[in-house]
Amino acid sequence: MSTAQQVPDILSPEFAADPYPAYRVMRDTAPLIWHEATKSYIVSRYEDVERVFKDKAGEFTTDNYAWQLEPVHGKTILQLSGREHAVRRALVAPAFRGSDLQEKFLPVIERNSRELIDAFRHTGSADLVTDYATRFPVNVIADMLGLDKADHTRFHRWYTAVIAFLGNLSGDTEVAAAGERTRVEFAEYMLPIIEERRENPGDDLLSALCAAEVDGVRMSDEDVKAFCSLLLAAGGETTDKAIAGIFANLLLHPDQLAAVREDRSLIPRAFAETLRFTPPVHMIMRQSATEVELSGGTIPAGATVTCLIGAANRDGNRYRDPDRFDIFRDDLTTTTAFSAAADHLAFALGRHFCVGALLAKAEVEIGVGQLLDAMPDLRLADGFEPAEQGVFTRGPERLPVRFTPASG
Repeated sequence: MSTAQQVPDILSPEFAADPYPAYRVMRDTAPLIWHEATKSYIVSRYEDVERVFKDKAGEFTTDNYAWQLEPVHGKTILQLSGREHAVRRALVAPAFRGSDLQEKFLPVIERNSRELIDAFRHTGSADLVTDYATRFPVNVIADMLGLDKADHTRFHRWYTAVIAFLGNLSGDTEVAAAGERTRVEFAEYMLPIIEERRENPGDDLLSALCAAEVDGVRMSDEDVKAFCSLLLAAGGETTDKAIAGIFANLLLHPDQLAAVREDRSLIPRAFAETLRFTPPVHMIMRQSATEVELSGGTIPAGATVTCLIGAANRDGNRYRDPDRFDIFRDDLTTTTAFSAAADHLAFALGRHFCVGALLAKAEVEIGVGQLLDAMPDLRLADGFEPAEQGVFTRGPERLPVRFTPASG
C-alpha cells in the first residue's frame, strides 16, 4: 500500500487547483493510500469505489456520519441501516419520485426557474452561478417545504456552512464551530414551523413528512428537522454545482452546446456526462465493518475510507478517453444514470443512493431548457475561462455569460 508522500496531497493547494492529474497518479500507482492528516484510507479506482458503495457483502457502513454529519444535521437517514433505514427511506422517498414529483413539484421548479431568469433576461449578461445556480435549487426546496423564500439568504448561509464543515479535511476549528452553530440555528428556525405544520397541515412536503407513516412508524420532530437540514445542504449545494458544471462544460464545447440547444432530449445525456466528468461531490466517506482487500492492499476493520468519486469517474479502465467531455459517449447509460443502477458514481450507489436524484434531474432539465430558451446565443464573457473551486464539493465559482437581451 502506498503512502501519501508518493502522490499529490489532497489537502495541498496544487490538488485544490486541479485534482485530475493527482487522481490519475493515484489510480495508476497508488490505488489505496493511508492519509495521515485525515486518518483515512483513500480509494480512487472505479472498481473499488463501486464495490464500497454497492456493499453487497456488508463490508462497509455509514457509521462515519456520526462524527461527519450528526454535529451539523442531527441524526439523519444516512446513518441508519437495516430495517430502520428502509422504513425512513420509505417515509421520505415518495415525494422525490412518481406522481408527487410530476404533479406537485414540477410546477414549483418551473416557476422558480422562470422567476430567476426574468430578473436578467432583458440585460444581455448574467453570472449563471450567482444569478441562477446558487439560488434556484434552494428556492425550489424552500418552496417544496412551504418555507418563506425571503429567508433565502439564511438558507444559503446555513448550507454553505454545513458543506464547509463536511469538507473541513484539515480540521479548521472555526469552520467546525460555524457548522455546529448552524445546527442550533436551524433547529430554532425549523422546530416551531414543524409544530405548526403538524397542527395545520398544508399541501407541502413538510406537511407530508410530518404525516407520513410506514408500518406504524412516524418521523419525530427531530427526524423531520434533520431531514430538512440534509435536504437543504445536499439538494442545494450539489444541484447548484451541477447546473454550473453542465453550462461550463457545454460552453467550453460549443458543438455539444449547439446539439443540446437543437435537441432538448439531450439534456439528460449532458447532465449524466457532467456528473461523470465534473461531479459536484468529489469524495464520500464510508467505514469498514470488517477487514477488506481492495486494489493496492488491505483496509482494517473500523477504518474511515475516503472514496474519490472524481477519480473513479475518470478511470480509463471503465470509460474510454475519460478526460474528454462527450455527451455522445456510448459507455455511459443515460436511461439508468439517475437510478441506483447508474454506471457513474456521482450519486453513490446501493441502498444509500441519492434519494433526490430524480429531483435534481428535473431541476436540471427544466433549468437548462428555460435558460437556453431565454438565451439562444448564450456564450462565455469575452476572455473568461471557467475554473472549478473546491475539494470535497467542486464547481465553477463564477460563470459570466453574454447573450442578446430578450425584447418586450
